[in-house]
Amino acid sequence: MTLQQLASIKQWHLSHPLGHRVETQVWDALLASWVFGWSGLPAAWFLRSLALAGLCLSLLLLPGLYVRLRRRLHQRGRLRCDWLASAPPSVR
Repeated sequence: MTLQQLASIKQWHLSHPLGHRVETQVWDALLASWVFGWSGLPAAWFLRSLALAGLCLSLLLLPGLYVRLRRRLHQRGRLRCDWLASAPPSVR
């Protein structure tokens, strides 16, 4: 995901605080994991730890995977996701 996509989803959550408290907390945890992933990469490089680097890379991918999962569940009618309009799909 791009930084703009992450920011637009966060902005949607900030502008719709009522009724989406759990979703806002989940999104905050995902953003925190994304930041941990970026901040952990230099430490993994200095420590020459492949396991730590793998963990950091997985944390970087976590928000994008979550959005894809929510989009898939929304399209199948299993879960309603109001903020998907604020997260346009990535151009491949």
